[in-house]
Amino acid sequence: MFSKSRINEAGAKSGAEADKPKAPEAPVSKPAPEAKAVAPKAKPPASSLSSDLTIVGNLKTTGDINVEGTVEGDIRAHLLTVGESATVKGEVVADDVVVHGRIVGRVRGLKVRLTSTARVEGDIIHKTIAIESGAHFEGSVQRQDDPLGGGAPKKPAAPQPQG
Repeated sequence: MFSKSRINEAGAKSGAEADKPKAPEAPVSKPAPEAKAVAPKAKPPASSLSSDLTIVGNLKTTGDINVEGTVEGDIRAHLLTVGESATVKGEVVADDVVVHGRIVGRVRGLKVRLTSTARVEGDIIHKTIAIESGAHFEGSVQRQDDPLGGGAPKKPAAPQPQG
């Protein structure tokens, strides 16, 4: 019956235009692939100092250290484990300190644990502490909210004379 011709449709091309070969269309650019989320760095394995090793000097890492030998110097780490046969002569600063062996010097840590075989000769500044029965400890213990932050606790300022 009734039919509409394509010529009358909006946007329809006239006969001359319809017969022209079409130019190839430019390829549609695809959006760049999204940057892959960077996975957090895998935690490096703990560094181990064997029982036949003696180190004279300071050790500093953001990782973990297992000491089985002797260290004459300060140690700074995330987790420090002092083995039963180990001796550390110097200051120890770590988030977690687990002592099975001997430390001669100050210990500063968020969590400090002295096991039954531990021998510590020095002050301990900690946020939390656990001392097992049988551990040998000579020194003072002081709790601080930020034991890694500085050395000695702050002394109150002397009152200023008013005048």
